[in-house]
Amino acid sequence: MRLLECDLLYTVKTAARGTLYKEKAKSTEATAVGNSVTMKGWILLLMLARLVDFSMTQPTNSLTWLSYLRNRAYSHGYGRSHYNNHASLRAEDEPPVLDCPLECDCPPSYPTAMYCNNRKLQHVPFVPSHIKYVYLQNNQITGITNGVFDNAPNLAWISLHTNKLSSDKISDKVFTKLPNLERLFLHNNNLSRVPQGLPRSLRDLHLNHNNISNVPVESFRGMSNLTALHLQVNSIEDLGNALEGLLSLTLLDLRGNRLKKIPESLPPKLSQLYLEYNRISSVPADFLSQRPELRFVRLSHNQLTSGGIPASAFNVSTLVELDLSFNKLERIPIISTSLENLYLQANKIKEFSVSSFCRVVDTNNYSNLRVLRLEANEIRAQDIPTEAVLCLRLATNIDL
Repeated sequence: MRLLECDLLYTVKTAARGTLYKEKAKSTEATAVGNSVTMKGWILLLMLARLVDFSMTQPTNSLTWLSYLRNRAYSHGYGRSHYNNHASLRAEDEPPVLDCPLECDCPPSYPTAMYCNNRKLQHVPFVPSHIKYVYLQNNQITGITNGVFDNAPNLAWISLHTNKLSSDKISDKVFTKLPNLERLFLHNNNLSRVPQGLPRSLRDLHLNHNNISNVPVESFRGMSNLTALHLQVNSIEDLGNALEGLLSLTLLDLRGNRLKKIPESLPPKLSQLYLEYNRISSVPADFLSQRPELRFVRLSHNQLTSGGIPASAFNVSTLVELDLSFNKLERIPIISTSLENLYLQANKIKEFSVSSFCRVVDTNNYSNLRVLRLEANEIRAQDIPTEAVLCLRLATNIDL
């Protein structure tokens, strides 16, 4: 009896254990299945999130896509030089480079500059708001549309020289929203006129080596801050009163045009005037006396004759350098004793007149002339009078 009870008890325990093991197995299997479902759900969710992220940032063209990739690289520090151990320390201080157009380069070492030069561009790319200096020279840009610079009101320097710009393809309001622009380089293009709406903040304007023939009176109106104006190598015949109002202008370059006379209404502070390679045949009597700031005047390669120069036209004490070479002068014009450099080579001068340099010749009166060039004239060394030694005692170079 006792043995039978023991066997029965063993059978019951074994069955109970089997049931327990089965229940545990089912529970484990259910847990595993649940975990598997949960893991698959997370994977699916991550895939959906990635898909949504990619679809939202999907570029519309290859340039945008490449720019997107480069921006991600910059944001993770991949674009910075591995030699720069302090890049991460300066990252917060550097302006954003993520909006730099792919066609250009915005190096962190020059955070306000955008380099787009020498890239065969045919259009002006987007300019980020923090940029102050834009270099677009040596491209194939033919026109500029309104609004292209509006996002960058702090622009101070724009280089657009050596492109294919034409006046008909430059909108009238391209530069009107740039109140801080100081230097504009538009030389070596195909411009036929001065662009309209130039900002009054300009200090340096380069329009040389174009096809400009007419300069309306309003072209530079209000530009009282302009100090340098480059108009050389164009087709200008007359400036009229276009220079009026340029109260700060100190340098005017008009070489290589078609001027027949010296421009009227020259600015009062002008100190450098370059008029070489024109068709000027005469000089007004009050040309220099009304402009006491003029220091350097160059009139070489014109059609000047001695008859077209009044007696005291160049006899002003403020003039430092005068270039009248490669003209048709037959005599040395009267100059001030304060003049230091005089260029008269390649004329038709036959006489060396000391009175042109010194009205009185003695130990106390002499010329400050240092350089005198008279080669390619009709004067010989033996034609120079002895009193020239006293008059030109400070001369360091006299070429005959």
